[in-house]
Amino acid sequence: MFNLSIFLEDSARKYPARDALVLGDVRLTYAQVNGAANQVANLLVELGVQPGDRVALTCPNLPYFPIVYYGILKAGAVVVPMNVLNKGREVTYYLDDADAKVYFCFEGTPELPMGTEGKAGVDGAKSRPELILITADPSAPSPVEGARTLTEALAGKSPVFEAVLGAETDTAVILYTSGTTGQPKGAELSHSNLVLNALTCNRLFGSTPGTDVHLLTLPLFHSFGSTVQMNAGFSMGATLVLLPRFDAQAAIGLLQKEDVTFFAGVPTMWWGLLGALTEDVDVDRIASNLRVGVSGGAALPVEIIKEVQARLGVQVLEGYGLSETSPVATFSDPDKEPRPGSIGVPIWGVEVKLIDDDWNTVEGADQIGEIAIRGHLIMKGYLNRPEATAEVMKDGWFRTGDLARRDEDGFYYIVDRSKDMIIRGGYNVYPREIEEVLMTHPDVSLAAVVGVPHESHGEEVKAFVILREGASVTEEELVAWGKDQMASYKYPRIVAFVDSLPMTATGKILKRELVD
Repeated sequence: MFNLSIFLEDSARKYPARDALVLGDVRLTYAQVNGAANQVANLLVELGVQPGDRVALTCPNLPYFPIVYYGILKAGAVVVPMNVLNKGREVTYYLDDADAKVYFCFEGTPELPMGTEGKAGVDGAKSRPELILITADPSAPSPVEGARTLTEALAGKSPVFEAVLGAETDTAVILYTSGTTGQPKGAELSHSNLVLNALTCNRLFGSTPGTDVHLLTLPLFHSFGSTVQMNAGFSMGATLVLLPRFDAQAAIGLLQKEDVTFFAGVPTMWWGLLGALTEDVDVDRIASNLRVGVSGGAALPVEIIKEVQARLGVQVLEGYGLSETSPVATFSDPDKEPRPGSIGVPIWGVEVKLIDDDWNTVEGADQIGEIAIRGHLIMKGYLNRPEATAEVMKDGWFRTGDLARRDEDGFYYIVDRSKDMIIRGGYNVYPREIEEVLMTHPDVSLAAVVGVPHESHGEEVKAFVILREGASVTEEELVAWGKDQMASYKYPRIVAFVDSLPMTATGKILKRELVD
C-alpha cells in the first residue's frame, strides 16, 4: 500500500519548521504545507471524491499548486495538471476526456471551460466538474457564479487527514500530451513511476536531506518541474523558491537572495540567466552556493554550457525524457566527465535501446534508430486509448518517436525528433493539432505547420496556408485568430500564404522542404 504524498508527509515529520515553499515574502513550513494539503483532502472527501477519481488543477508556480497537488493524492484521487496557458476549448476537452470530478483553477487562468454553468458546453460533454477557484486575494468573493474560492471551500476543514493508501501501480497523475495525430492523450503515471523517478533524480544529483534550496521556474504542471524539483525536492526536505513566470533578472535576484543550490531549466532559461549577469550581480555568491545545474527539453548549446561553467562555476548536466517516462529516462553520468551535446546514459533501473520501424534492435556505435525505453518509469498507458497505447508499447518497451545515436561508450545523442514535433521555449508543439485548429477557420483550405529557428525560443511556429477561393483574411488577422484559439506557446507567430504545398505522390506534405 502506497501514496506519492508520503514525500510531503515524511518531510513534515522530519523537518516541520523548515521552509518548504517560498514566494516573495511568503514562507511556508513543511508543517504548514502538510496541514493545508490535509484540508484539501478533507474537502475532496466532503465533495464525494472517491479513490481513483480524477481532479484537475490549473495553477502557476504558486504555493497553492503543491498544496492542492498533494491534497488530491492524499484523498486517493488522481491529479490532472493542466497548462495555465490553455484556452477554454482546450480546458473543456481535458476536463471531459479525464471525466474530472473537481477542477481547481487559478483565477488568472486565461479562460475557464466553455459553455454554460454546470455543463462543459460541447456536444456530448459530461457534466461540468465542481469548480474551486484559487484566488490571489483570499477575501475576494468568487467571480464565477456557482463556484467557490479555495479559501471559502477550506474554511473550517481539519488540517489532519490520514492519507488513502492504494497499490503502487494505481494511477497518481495523468499528464496530457498532444500526439502527432488526433487529440491529446492522457498518459497515466502510477505512484511507483513517480516515486522511483524522483528518488533516482536525487541519487543522480547527490542530494542530501534538509539542505538544498531549489529555484523553481519550470512550470509545475509539466513533468520536468513536478518530478525533478517538486517531488524530488519534497522527498529530501528541500526548500522550493517559486518564480511564477521566468524572468532572468528576477531569477538572478533570487539566486543571490535565497542562496540557491539547485537550478533546473530549459536552454532558453540558461541563455537568459547569462544575459542577466550584469556588473551589479554578486556572481561569486551565486557560484559559491549553486551546486547543481540541470537542463532539459532540448539540446543545450555547448557554448552556453562552457559559459555557465566559467561564470557561475557549475557544470550543467543534461537529461532526456517524456511525459510518458515520468519523465527522466537518461541523464549525464555523475561518475564520468559530462559530454556536451549528449543526453547521457540510462538512469538506474532503466534500459534504453535503438530500434527500427519494426521494433528490431539497431546495433553498432553511431547507428541511428528510434529510442525505446523499458523500466520502472514507463506509463501504464494512455487513458481510455488501448489502441494508441499498443502503437507505442510492446513487451514493456516504449517507443519515443525520437531518433538518436549511441557512441562506443554508451552515451546517447538526439539527432532528430521524428514526426515533426516542434520545441518552442521548452514546450512541445505538435503540428497536427495546430493544423487541425487552423483548418476550422472559414478562410483556410489547407495548412502545414513547421518549426523554424528562433534565437531565444529555439524554434518558432510557422504555418504555410492555402486559402479558400475568395478568402480575404490577412496574415495578421489569422495570427490574431490563432492567438484566441490556442495556448500562447502553440499558435503560429508566422503565417505564409501559398498556392500549393510540396507533396509526395501519395499526398503526404513534405515538411522538410518547407523548413528548408
